[in-house]
Amino acid sequence: MSLKQKTVDGLMWSFIDTAIGQGIQFIVSIVLARLLIPREFGLIGMILIFIALSEAFVNSGFSSALIRKKNCSQTDYSTVFVFNLVAGVVFFIALFFAAPFISNFFNEPQLKPIVQVLGLVLIVDSLTLIQRTILTRQIDFKLQARVSFIASAGSGIVAIYMAWQGMGVWSLVAQRISRQTINTVFLLFWTKWKPSLHFSFKSFKELFGFGSKLLISNLIDTFYNNVYYLLIGKYFSAQQLGFYTRADEFNRLPSYNLSAIIQRVSYPVLCSIQDDPVKLVHSYRRFIRSSMFISFNIMMLMAAMAEPLIITLIGEKWRESVSYFQLLCFTGMFYPLHVLNLNIIQVKGRSDLFLKLEIIKKILAVPTIILGVAFGIKAMIAGMMVNTLIDFYLNNSNSRQMIGYSFKQQIRDILPSFSMALIIALAVYSIGAVLSTGYGATLAIQSIFGLALIVVISEFTRLSDYIFLKETVREKMMPSAKRVVVEQAEV
Repeated sequence: MSLKQKTVDGLMWSFIDTAIGQGIQFIVSIVLARLLIPREFGLIGMILIFIALSEAFVNSGFSSALIRKKNCSQTDYSTVFVFNLVAGVVFFIALFFAAPFISNFFNEPQLKPIVQVLGLVLIVDSLTLIQRTILTRQIDFKLQARVSFIASAGSGIVAIYMAWQGMGVWSLVAQRISRQTINTVFLLFWTKWKPSLHFSFKSFKELFGFGSKLLISNLIDTFYNNVYYLLIGKYFSAQQLGFYTRADEFNRLPSYNLSAIIQRVSYPVLCSIQDDPVKLVHSYRRFIRSSMFISFNIMMLMAAMAEPLIITLIGEKWRESVSYFQLLCFTGMFYPLHVLNLNIIQVKGRSDLFLKLEIIKKILAVPTIILGVAFGIKAMIAGMMVNTLIDFYLNNSNSRQMIGYSFKQQIRDILPSFSMALIIALAVYSIGAVLSTGYGATLAIQSIFGLALIVVISEFTRLSDYIFLKETVREKMMPSAKRVVVEQAEV
């Protein structure tokens, strides 16, 4: 199979994996949002930073180190497995005993048992990091898509049943634990690699040399991405945090998941051609242009439809989330661009530079944090929007030195998609403003109108990024025999 075919297959199955998993979770979250109150979502939001930081420690950057290494042995995999398992147990114990202090910090007694129980996901998740890494190295997401569907559906049923029975916040706890448990059980059962307890200090030292810098970078990034939950929970209220978490979930569904799809596929693909500069730059530019065409159109369209979208899906009681969501869309749409620029730095083996960048960017973000505490949540999100543009420039300033793809070239490549998406979003917002129909009908009309405009304008202008995506999908849908004939003709 050619690199292009592997990339397209990887993107397709990674998309299916993410769309199924996150799609089902999103549907479940809509149902839960109607059964639960904002405060209960806010309680979970308060402790996300502690779970996320612990998960970053358990991973420790080993997954990226294993993917980048050209030839991984059973010893390498076993060493990382043992470390992950031990780290998972250690951090579960740490969270268990830190729970009373976390509860006192937020002045929420209910948080203590929640933290102690939710910490179990660290042990469960550590059992299958190697299986996921091996499948990613092989650009094989088909099995992960199947497991994701089963885990998301099973955990969703558990959570909805518990919420229906009046168990409140514990339905959210059960959803996360059951999803990780189901995911782990099926990955262990269906993957060929089986864990062993062999540990090599030589292998650990080699992998940790690269992974340790990514670990620190991930910790800094994870803290930054979740510190807003902590600040809102501490200085505002669980209810306000609940509104913010719903807005952030709507924002993350397309932006972070699109970024995750691109990162999972682009990293092993770019690693495989890291010694071919011409091919590397060509593939890298194609990833950026295609992903940003999708990101700009989705995020701006959602911002334009924010009010009918949120009110229709989760109800009037979440109206306060609308303005938060609209602002967050303008930070989320650039996230795939950050991921791809940072991918190049990892591909080139510069985890030290990756760490340096994260430190600089997070220092520059401190004023945003202060702004949020002093002037409120909207001011904080506005500061995040400014930081997003600064981060883009800093990430590119280093990656361009490695492959010769400058900041101006990236702007030139993505500007047509950005301009088109902005025009369409303004048109869709205007249509919603003049309609006198209910929220559900308005949402349907805006969605159809927006999607139609994307296709019509892209076809009329022959936008290259749209044409590439359309042709890629068309080729993928071809019968295999016809595809071979076409490929032979192209040669």
